[in-house]
Amino acid sequence: MSAVREQPLGIDELLERVRADYDRIEARAAYDAARDGDALLVDIRYEALRTRDGLIPGALVVERNELEWRLDPQGSHRAPEATGHDLRVVVICNEGYASTLAAASLHRLGLHRATDLVGGFQAWKAAGLPVTS
Repeated sequence: MSAVREQPLGIDELLERVRADYDRIEARAAYDAARDGDALLVDIRYEALRTRDGLIPGALVVERNELEWRLDPQGSHRAPEATGHDLRVVVICNEGYASTLAAASLHRLGLHRATDLVGGFQAWKAAGLPVTS
């Protein structure tokens, strides 16, 4: 008896499926939530992009390859900001693609309020929200 294999997904379909599992957030709403203390902004862009385009004031910078270790509230390498599984995390990449997969990974760690920024850092900047160099 042979096992039936599912057809592989393309990245566009994978992103669509992952995004169906949670509500993404627009730049202005993310700004307001962070300002009001209701969300932790987490910038996962790599250093060259941060150097080129600037930083979001108050955002926690965690490169993508360290994200789960730094935000796992039970982890030994967690950031001080990773206070619990109820933490609302807004993951920000450059354009809003890698952040979707990162938010899905945080959901698997139990961070059920994790989401990502529609359009990423570029949408933040285009909205005229604060950026520092």
